[in-house]
Amino acid sequence: MMPLRERYETEIIPTLKKQFGIENIHALPRLIKVSCNVGLGRDGIEDAKVLDHVKNDLSLITGQRPVITQSRKAVSNFNIRKGVPIGCKVTLRRKMMFSFVDKLINVVMPRIRDFRGISPRSFDKAGNFSMGLEEHVIFPEIDIEKVKYAFGMDVTFVIENGEENKSFELLKLFGVPFHEES
Repeated sequence: MMPLRERYETEIIPTLKKQFGIENIHALPRLIKVSCNVGLGRDGIEDAKVLDHVKNDLSLITGQRPVITQSRKAVSNFNIRKGVPIGCKVTLRRKMMFSFVDKLINVVMPRIRDFRGISPRSFDKAGNFSMGLEEHVIFPEIDIEKVKYAFGMDVTFVIENGEENKSFELLKLFGVPFHEES
C-alpha cells in the first residue's frame, strides 16, 4: 500500500482538481497540521506522576515530545492556580503529520469499540475538523498492561483553503470513515 503522502500527491490532488474545477494547486484544500491535546483533569492536578505518564504515552503515540500546557488564570471553583500544569499538546506537521494520520485512519479507528464512523458535523466555519478519542489504549504503541492512567485526547485537523464541503471531501479522500447522517 502506498504511503498517505505519496497517495496525496499522485491521486488526491488530481481528484480534487477535477471535482472542484480548480486548476491552481494552491487554491485546493490541504492539510497543514494535526494537533493532539490531552487535558489531565482533576487526577493530573492532584498527582504529578499522572503528568509524566500522559507525557510519555503521548510521545509514544505521536512520535514527538509533547508540550506541557499550564493554566492561564486561577479558577477557585476547580481549585486551579495560575501556572499549574493542566495538560499536554503536540502539533504535527509534514512527514510526522502524514504518518500519524495514516496510522489514525488505518490502524486506530478500526480498533475503536462499536465504531460506526465519525460524525461529519465536527467541522468549523474555516473547514477545520476536530474529533475526540475516549481512550488512548487503542493505539498500537501502548502496552495495555503497563497503563496506569487512561486518558482521552482531542485531535484537530487544520485545513487551509477549506470550506466545509472541500475539507470534507479532502478527508474523505484520505480515507476518514464518516458515517451517513440521516
